[in-house]
Amino acid sequence: MRYTLKQLQVFLAVAKHRNVSIAASELALSQSAASTSLKELESRFDVDLFDRIGKRLQLNERGSLLKPKAEALMDQAEGIERALMGAEQVGRIKVGATLSIGNYLAVEIIAAFIDTHPEAEVSLQVANTETIAARVQDFSLDIGLIEGELQAPDLEIQHWRDDELAVFCPPGHPLANKAKLSDAELMAADWIVREKGSGTRQAFERAMSGILSALHLRLELQHTEGIKRAVEAGLGIGCLSKITLQDAFQRGKLLPLAVPHRDWTRKLYFVLHRQKYVSDGVRSWMDHCRRLSAGSWASKQ
Repeated sequence: MRYTLKQLQVFLAVAKHRNVSIAASELALSQSAASTSLKELESRFDVDLFDRIGKRLQLNERGSLLKPKAEALMDQAEGIERALMGAEQVGRIKVGATLSIGNYLAVEIIAAFIDTHPEAEVSLQVANTETIAARVQDFSLDIGLIEGELQAPDLEIQHWRDDELAVFCPPGHPLANKAKLSDAELMAADWIVREKGSGTRQAFERAMSGILSALHLRLELQHTEGIKRAVEAGLGIGCLSKITLQDAFQRGKLLPLAVPHRDWTRKLYFVLHRQKYVSDGVRSWMDHCRRLSAGSWASKQ
């Protein structure tokens, strides 16, 4: 074999930090050793993997093509190392979640996962669907839990569980005592909704097909708690996942509105990179999420 795992490790660290000195520090190597390792890898195959701009290194086209393959190989190598050491096959998992999932489900999921796999190291990033997908695509995350649908050739989308949106208002709102809302009432209302690029916004727009352009979207906010507070303040009615509204409904601070002629159902998904090796840890995480979705907290909705 004409390359070593250490050379690939250095290559990936440099690709991450765009700086040999920082990459060397992360790998506990001298700058000279890291630089030599990278130069040997390039010279052995007579290729340049980076464009050198001053002290910064930017992956070029060849380096960008190599990166996902190197990531996959290093993940497999780490799995082999853990197996040889007799360790559990979980290790470190970088998880991304959209806001509804990250803020209302992820902590319980992580707690139960670590209880089962105490050696696991789980990091969590929370953002909207577009951002989580982008981070999976650039290998910053191992897996994403998302609400929105995607069309990206590099990404694999797998169904995780079902979900449902709810339309809601504060007590005392003129629509609060309505048995069900008509399209005319939906079009006459002021709406507080999620921002473009979020899965909740996608599902809302799909549910409002045919009348979407006639709706008065008074505010577009990134955070679900901000939307709930705006609705509580009487600025309009909202639409969010039932996952995010359970507590407010139970305490009577917000009230669900019936709109049975519109389809509020949607699906939640796992998103993975097609070229990234799916480690035993990620597989365990997915199995864990599916078990929980079929268990007690899924029944709370």
